[in-house]
Amino acid sequence: MEGTTVVIATRDRVADLTRTLTRLAELDVPVVVVDNGSSDDTVRVSRRFPRVEVLPMGRNLGAIARNHGVRHASTPYVAFSDDDSWWSPDALPRAEDLFSRHPRLGLIAAKTLVEPSGRVDPICEDMASSPLGQSADLPGPSVFGFLCCASIVRRSAFLEVGGFHPLLFFRGEERLFAWDLAARGWACAYVDSVTAHHHPSPTRASPSAGRRRELRNDLLTTWLRRPPAVAIRAALHLARQAAHDPAARGALAEALLRLRPVLRSRHRLPPHVEQQIGRMA
Repeated sequence: MEGTTVVIATRDRVADLTRTLTRLAELDVPVVVVDNGSSDDTVRVSRRFPRVEVLPMGRNLGAIARNHGVRHASTPYVAFSDDDSWWSPDALPRAEDLFSRHPRLGLIAAKTLVEPSGRVDPICEDMASSPLGQSADLPGPSVFGFLCCASIVRRSAFLEVGGFHPLLFFRGEERLFAWDLAARGWACAYVDSVTAHHHPSPTRASPSAGRRRELRNDLLTTWLRRPPAVAIRAALHLARQAAHDPAARGALAEALLRLRPVLRSRHRLPPHVEQQIGRMA
């Protein structure tokens, strides 16, 4: 049985997706493309790539489209790519070896090179110097944040925690997932010897829309897992921003619309995970 499947969630970016699939074809691994209701030729890309299977969702499910891809995969590990990112030739075999040697490792956050320049994404420097430090049983520093398009998961760990949370839809979903992994005893580690490439697509949400989603999901993530006092402080902080910041105002309104389902699915993290989050502040 092959070790790793690549899962890609995409919507209406078939040109970027085709470039990525051409790169991934060199790795000769199974690829599952989860199509979030595209109106272009995305559902037909498998005709050009024999190792690619397309799962049409029929509508935009956001980040949880990846959950469908992971469930569909049959390999012990799943590497996430976006339609504008791909993996270096040695990345997946190296990750498989690390997973086999580190039983507690649930997710590898890879070094990300931003193309076409090949510069290292600044987030990698943050992960490399994580305040959580490195345990002897992990191949790199523990992290509570990562780039999903440059991450590889142990499939059993992903399924155990339920994958990405549906309330977040898209943007910043990685943090909650990392917390939930830690709550179940799994670790996320940054490993700079595993490399992904990211060539950002020109077809992206506007900066204001992206920031609104990030602010909304930061608050939702806090409401879903943190202590009540922390959740209230986060809401008040965003409310103060909303007085003069349209993105914060939109984020707060969108978060409040989701308050009822948040309360239904809210549960506290174990004390040791909450303590680790405190170290990140």
